[in-house]
Amino acid sequence: MKDLISDRKLINTTMWILLVGVAFFGTMPLFVLIYYAFAIFMIMRTAQSQFPKRVKIWMIVAYLVLAVLQIVFAANAVEAHHFNLVTAFFSRVFAAAIILLPLAIERIVVVNKKTDFYLPSIKEVATVSFEQLNTNKELISHSLQGMGKIKHTLSTDNLKETFEDLHRHSSTRYINNGSLTDDYFKLAEQSLSDPYIYLVISNTGSSASEIISLFTQKQYNHASISFDADLKTIISYNGGEKVYPPGLNAEMVEAFHKKDDASVLIYRLPTTTEQKQLIINKVKQINSDGSAYNLLGLVIKHSYRPNIMFCSQFVYQMLKLADLEYFDKPAGDVRPTDFIELDYYKKLEFCYEIKF
Repeated sequence: MKDLISDRKLINTTMWILLVGVAFFGTMPLFVLIYYAFAIFMIMRTAQSQFPKRVKIWMIVAYLVLAVLQIVFAANAVEAHHFNLVTAFFSRVFAAAIILLPLAIERIVVVNKKTDFYLPSIKEVATVSFEQLNTNKELISHSLQGMGKIKHTLSTDNLKETFEDLHRHSSTRYINNGSLTDDYFKLAEQSLSDPYIYLVISNTGSSASEIISLFTQKQYNHASISFDADLKTIISYNGGEKVYPPGLNAEMVEAFHKKDDASVLIYRLPTTTEQKQLIINKVKQINSDGSAYNLLGLVIKHSYRPNIMFCSQFVYQMLKLADLEYFDKPAGDVRPTDFIELDYYKKLEFCYEIKF
């Protein structure tokens, strides 16, 4: 048993070393060779498996189609002209990561025990009733709308804007220092008499937010806090609107309006003067020490340094600092909608919604 575990660890370690090596040093011909070799390996593995014949056929077809798509991506990403070294690096990393996609297909079939897939016969197709079609009409319509959203989100303009902004970020060092001014902290101190802190959950429509929504499947993908009811002291971790470096920055409600159906939800959470002062002091410290937007943290859920965070991680950390958190979750796993959906004890009070 120990030998088996040891062998498995060795295989996993070797695989990760190979993936990292390909990500850094792989050429287009090497990527193509690996995609095809892995597809052939998985096809042979499937052919010798105990899956029903129909399932084997579907899996083999999926591996072949996937190999073609992988090669097309590599041709358009690995060898393509990039805006900067950062976009080139992330493209190669992604090209290396998708080498393992065939394993994901096999795992889906095995884990979900989907061994009864089959193509319907002509007779079965002919007996589909109008009632069934009508029942599925809403689901089909929703799926088509989803495909349209994906097409819009992954448009050339959106991807170009997102990738062009990558070079401004850092997930290893502080790049934002002192973006919050003395005037900002004066306003924050003036709000101490207000017995609430305000959570601002927004659906901004920025390119990055739209792409994130594809993975979170949530409409609202940004979280901020404000010390005053008029929202003059909104802050969060963001991209700096190309004015300030990504990290801890002040925000304005008007800046959330990046698409026609953008909207903002405002909630308030009861707090004491001491709790609010504690958060303000911490914000001062972060502003002085430096910060950066943890772009990689959205995926790997880890911060290299304490002040490198993403928006919802920052908001949760501030609430936890003042003993105001009302749900238990690792800060790196917190998403903007969690502040609403995990409010089981109704600690938040809904204030209003802003529609542009």
